[in-house]
Amino acid sequence: MKHLVTGAAGFIGYHVSEKLLARGDEVIGLDNLNPYYDPTLKEARLERLQRHPNFRFVRMNLEDRAGMESLFAAERFPRVIHLAAQAGVRYSVTHPHAYVESNVTGFLHVLEGARHHGAEHLTFASTSSVYGLNTQMPFSPHQGVDHPVSLYAATKKANELMAHSYAHLYRLPCTGLRFFTVYGPWGRPDMALFMFTKAILEGRPIEVFNHGKMRRDFTYVADIAEGVVRTSDRVAAPSPEWQSDTPDPASSSAPYRLYNIGNNEPAELMELISCLETELGRTAEKIMAPMQPGDVPATYADVDDLVRDTGFHPGTPVAEGVRQFVAWYKEFYGV
Repeated sequence: MKHLVTGAAGFIGYHVSEKLLARGDEVIGLDNLNPYYDPTLKEARLERLQRHPNFRFVRMNLEDRAGMESLFAAERFPRVIHLAAQAGVRYSVTHPHAYVESNVTGFLHVLEGARHHGAEHLTFASTSSVYGLNTQMPFSPHQGVDHPVSLYAATKKANELMAHSYAHLYRLPCTGLRFFTVYGPWGRPDMALFMFTKAILEGRPIEVFNHGKMRRDFTYVADIAEGVVRTSDRVAAPSPEWQSDTPDPASSSAPYRLYNIGNNEPAELMELISCLETELGRTAEKIMAPMQPGDVPATYADVDDLVRDTGFHPGTPVAEGVRQFVAWYKEFYGV
């Protein structure tokens, strides 16, 4: 099977590409290697992928309409796994245009390419951030998500709506995956676990937002990658139970599905920090800070649909995931 994986040099895209290549599939990885965070980390991931004979790299911006059209026309991908995006909740508060250009315009180019050139299934990344002001736990894909609290979340909700319209109009099978606080080896430097590890090892204090009262459904990256591949393999189909008078947001009369991928067991931020202190053998100096604009106090994924349809339940314990991350960090940075 040939796959287009966008964002292949990114955190999740790298792990998904590795999993596909390990089972013998062909991967064309697209990335623009932008400097949102240290490009040398992206280049290191990419170098590892390029060791595989079944991997080819295309450097391109999603916003490049002509380039995207040419790529889809030339390759005619049976499967598209769209993970590239301008990520980050807090960055979206100060750099809104980057989110519309990449996450909305760029996603349109992916949809058009998949529509016109024979893609059998488009799997795309959404986010738990779409749940916004909702406090009904656990978050379910069957709930409405109409109150985002960041532009990042709003662009991802837009992706879900755009994909549904293409599934309805053109019968393009689309599956959206709402990721919950992904962490693990090769992680992003702008995320809490990476920043905390770096600061503690350098003897600097860490900022703990919402005075440590944040709860997150921390999800290990290998679990995310497994869920992505399993849902990509399972082509979305219309739901025979879907009713227009009681519309279910997670399914449709069109070939469209939405799933959560989370650990299904939220943990306090302080628990993550405690696990990190144990692995590093050091106590962190903590600066308690208020919650940041665009953040939510808690996330918790209902993954029943994912388990039912793919047979997979994410479940790596936080202590084990942190151990694996710290081992990678020390090796990669020579600590």
